[in-house]
Amino acid sequence: MIIEMELLNEAAPNPLAKTPKSGMSTGGKILIAATGGVGIGLSIVCASFVAPAFRRICLPYVPATTEQIQNVLSFMPKNSAGKLLDIGSGDGRIVMAAAQHCSALKTDGVELNPWLVYYSRLAALRHGVSNRTRFFRKDLWKFDIKDYNFVVIFGVEQMMQDLEHKLIAECPHNTKIIACRFPLPSLEHVKIIEDGVNTVWFYDLNKS
Repeated sequence: MIIEMELLNEAAPNPLAKTPKSGMSTGGKILIAATGGVGIGLSIVCASFVAPAFRRICLPYVPATTEQIQNVLSFMPKNSAGKLLDIGSGDGRIVMAAAQHCSALKTDGVELNPWLVYYSRLAALRHGVSNRTRFFRKDLWKFDIKDYNFVVIFGVEQMMQDLEHKLIAECPHNTKIIACRFPLPSLEHVKIIEDGVNTVWFYDLNKS
């Protein structure tokens, strides 16, 4: 009987005994926090690229090709001076190429995506043209373009009519306009380089 009682006592759980706590390790918590942080960061960055699709006129980021850049520069003599504006400057490659091509030219870009603006500024510094280039994070429809005598446009068809009105109303009469991918609907172009998707139209407001 005594042996049976001892066996029962050993088998019965002790209510005062501490059971080991099951929990997540510190490493697991750090991994989850890091994964969450990366996910939030990627969402913020991606939102800047997706947001244009929800605007009335969608101007997506499509980098200029090497052929397009060369076609644009062909309308700009190397001794060109003054100021150039790239509307929807993206990663800044047109702005930087123009600054390298024309040493006396001040070149600016206007872009709504903040990450592309930051990238463009760093790229200009890396290419040694940061002292002659500027990148603005602004809405192109609210940006003042009256001081520019060269304007480069990488637009979409839906925006060209409104953009043409803005250019005619605000630009000086001697402004040269270089349109890529789509032409301005009413202005008569002076020259054109027909090259498929790399086609470029050249306009001179002084002759329009």
